[in-house]
Amino acid sequence: MIILINGSFGVGKTTIAKLLRNTFPGSAIYDPEWVGMILMRLPKWLKLKGSDTDDFQNIELWRSLTVFIIKLVHFVASGPLIVPMTFTERAYLDEVVVGFKTVDPEVKVFCLRANLESVRKRLRKRGTRLEGTEAEWIARRILECNEAHRNSHFGEPVNTENRPATEVAAEIINRLQKRDTVGLDAYA
Repeated sequence: MIILINGSFGVGKTTIAKLLRNTFPGSAIYDPEWVGMILMRLPKWLKLKGSDTDDFQNIELWRSLTVFIIKLVHFVASGPLIVPMTFTERAYLDEVVVGFKTVDPEVKVFCLRANLESVRKRLRKRGTRLEGTEAEWIARRILECNEAHRNSHFGEPVNTENRPATEVAAEIINRLQKRDTVGLDAYA
């Protein structure tokens, strides 16, 4: 099984992923953000399709590598693969989920949600600047997330508002155990 944890920056994806990994023996976490960061730091003379923006998800190679690395991790992990990643572009999410389904047809997509002020508060608490020219990107992205993630296409909604991470993880585990997840037919 592949569990994709979508949600805004600062909503708790990595924390939930770690709690899920601790619950499922043999599971592994793959955070595709690291590959994106590397691709964004490649020399400018190395032109990658989509690399002329400020978002590594626009880089076609990043989406392909995300699926390819999941294939590699699938050989090593004996449990679920857990992928914490923020998606706001429907086409990119669809591309990655369809790719994941070539590795394992059982792909579950959850979208962690919290109101905008809660997300801002969580980001500030972890030291992320939300004001000034250096913070324009993250400020814009959390607004995009807030808007996009209202649509259930981005994953089965999971409310994180005023809830401890352990409770949120327990809810996801419960849903997984019931095999009650919905909203993935669009990827068939």
